[in-house]
Amino acid sequence: MTTGEERDVETVHHWTGLEARALRLALRKSVRGFAEHLGVAVNTVSKWEKLLGGTTPQADSQAMLDTVLARADAAATERFVHRLGEQGAASRNLGPAAPNVAEYETWAEDLERAAVCLSRQDFCFAGTLIDRWLRRVPPRDLDDRGLYLYARSLTLNGDMRRLQGTVRDLLTASSLYGEAHSMFVTLGVPRRAAQLELSLAVVAEMSGRLAPAASRYESLAADERLNRRDRVRARLWIGTALAKQGHNHSAIELMHVAARDFYDLVEPEDWAVSQQKLALAHRGAGDLTGALRHIAAARSAGLPSSPLEHVQLDTAQAHILLSDPATADEGRAGLARAAVTAGRHGLKHQLRSITSISDSEDHA
Repeated sequence: MTTGEERDVETVHHWTGLEARALRLALRKSVRGFAEHLGVAVNTVSKWEKLLGGTTPQADSQAMLDTVLARADAAATERFVHRLGEQGAASRNLGPAAPNVAEYETWAEDLERAAVCLSRQDFCFAGTLIDRWLRRVPPRDLDDRGLYLYARSLTLNGDMRRLQGTVRDLLTASSLYGEAHSMFVTLGVPRRAAQLELSLAVVAEMSGRLAPAASRYESLAADERLNRRDRVRARLWIGTALAKQGHNHSAIELMHVAARDFYDLVEPEDWAVSQQKLALAHRGAGDLTGALRHIAAARSAGLPSSPLEHVQLDTAQAHILLSDPATADEGRAGLARAAVTAGRHGLKHQLRSITSISDSEDHA
């Protein structure tokens, strides 16, 4: 084979992720194969490929890239030069400029506003705020701060899809969460990555994959990447998945522990949610007295602050009331009110749950 000392080779005065990717493709190697060839971690090459021109390999990697290029055969070198030419032409065909510092501040503010909108189930305005940035510039043109904001935008977009909750929405949410998770891992933000793993488990539960969801919750309940509140939420959701599988007594034990932890953490909203879930688990276990006691406790925390919370609490109470012939009419009326609220706010997953409860009542 002809060596770099016996022929003229293309030189690179300053390697970025863009040139490194061009070299990998010219050598026809996978990301893993290229990393092994260079003697660097796979994550390092993945970061170059993710950030492209927005990242510069360290000095020792620059030297290794020089060496690999110098030792490449003529065909690989020709492919490398051709790819550099294509990239140069693409860079001259300018698209939107990457956001500047002031625009990053506006982006962060828009994401805060979008999160507030999602908490109120104002999906239309939240979607507008999120989409304007996801469409603004491709992630390959962003620096680390821009990539963090892009990943947060993907996460909120996934939250919006999950809250809406059609089968297609849940598939889209899973994809968005997966992409955001990959970016947070690359950026070295473990807490955000773990939160997305929790969100992916919620999507699995909502999609009916109860056993894997419960297993993932159990793992995350002890995951130190999460703060204590999120770990307690994971423990509560283990109970939710178990209750949906009919393991109500085991679910009740876990939920009681989570409820005590939320009380100690002074998290009244989470405590109210735990009481609501305890009510449904007691109903599943055939204890309607306990179910009514816990649903009353959930309501004692104060009026729900969002349409979703209204629907969830009203649906849970209606489900319990439907279990007793003496209160069935009151349950049906409550279920009808919950359906109206869910329909008005586009809560399609909740509507499916309400329809399922109504159907089971009709066939009882």
